[in-house]
Amino acid sequence: MDQDAMKRAAAEAALAYVENGMVVGVGTGSTANHFIDLLAGIKGRIDGTVASSEVSAQRLKSHGIPVFDLNAVGALPLYVDGADEATRQLHLIKGGGGALTREKIVAGASERFVCIADESKLVSYLGRFPLPLEVIPMARSFVARELVRLGGKPVLREGFTTDNGNLILDIQNLEIMDPVKLEGELNMIPGIVTVGLFAARPADVLLLSTAQGIETLK
Repeated sequence: MDQDAMKRAAAEAALAYVENGMVVGVGTGSTANHFIDLLAGIKGRIDGTVASSEVSAQRLKSHGIPVFDLNAVGALPLYVDGADEATRQLHLIKGGGGALTREKIVAGASERFVCIADESKLVSYLGRFPLPLEVIPMARSFVARELVRLGGKPVLREGFTTDNGNLILDIQNLEIMDPVKLEGELNMIPGIVTVGLFAARPADVLLLSTAQGIETLK
């Protein structure tokens, strides 16, 4: 099975968590896109969605799936999204697509976060995938210096602006052994809007697509 087919298989497994009448939080990225396309097949069963990015909102609308503002719906029963890296503790790195702030907000507002990924995303510790930080433009150099002090190598994501009008610094060279602690430390640095570590609020379920089938980690 190629990687794209594995992503689709993980997305398909997440449909089992969708209940009638739900408003479903939907993530961003290639695996989330498969989930959106599959959700179109059962759109009559759900009340609608909340999207974590403009790109996902457009894709949902193109299928005729209603997209609501999170402020209008309150708490969500379910959020489905992919990850750039995941551990067996369900800690994640997200933000490769640059939507980390809205992803973290929707995850935070959700009762259950189901992460969908292919087996290549499973790691023993986080950090080989560069850790994305959404940063207010004025703070870019200051934040970069702080990250160098922590042993990271910050790289500005060239030509990219987030949906919120901010920049992304991708931090290379990190071995993240205590993601909850690091997330807390980075959250204290002024100018960082969001850290791409999803550890303080990890996934509740990881649906990992493997050559042998779906492995469910809880």
